[in-house]
Amino acid sequence: MRKKKKTKESKFKFRSTERFLKPDPRYNNLIVTKFINGLMLDGKKTTAQKVFYDAMDIVAKKVTDQEPLDTFITAVTNVKPMVEVRSKRVGGATYQVPMEVTKKRQQTLAIRTMLKVIRGKGGKPLSQRLADELLAAYKKEGASITWRENTHKMAEANKLFAHYAW
Repeated sequence: MRKKKKTKESKFKFRSTERFLKPDPRYNNLIVTKFINGLMLDGKKTTAQKVFYDAMDIVAKKVTDQEPLDTFITAVTNVKPMVEVRSKRVGGATYQVPMEVTKKRQQTLAIRTMLKVIRGKGGKPLSQRLADELLAAYKKEGASITWRENTHKMAEANKLFAHYAW
C-alpha cells in the first residue's frame, strides 16, 4: 500500500481575508464591517450586526450634531496608537523597543481594544456598553483612550532603546 504524498503547505499559517470583505448593509463602510466581524462570536454575524446597529442608534440619540457613522470613525481614530513597544532580544537581555505602528495595525489595535473593553465591563446590555465606549472615545476619555495613553507612555519611557528597532 502506497503512502500519499504530502502536498506542499503554504509558507504562512494565516491568509488575510481582507480582500473578501464587503461593506456593511446600513452604512456601506468597510471599517464597520471589520468592527462587526470582531464583535461577532461563534459565527453569529446577524447578532453582532444587531448589537452594533442598536449601539449606533443610541449614539445617534445622544450626539445630534453629526452622523453616528462619523462619531464611530472619530472614536476609532481617537483610540489608534501611533507607537507601541515590542520585545527585542539582544544578547542575553530582552528590551522593550518603541516602534511606529502601520495604519492597518493602528486600526486593528483600536478595534480590538474597544472590543476588549466593552467585553470586560458588565451590568448593561452589550449594545449599551458599546455605545457608552464609543461616546467616551469620541470625547477622548474612557478605558480605550487610557489604554492608548499608557501605550504611548511605555514607548516614551523606553525611547532609550529605540536604536534596537531594526
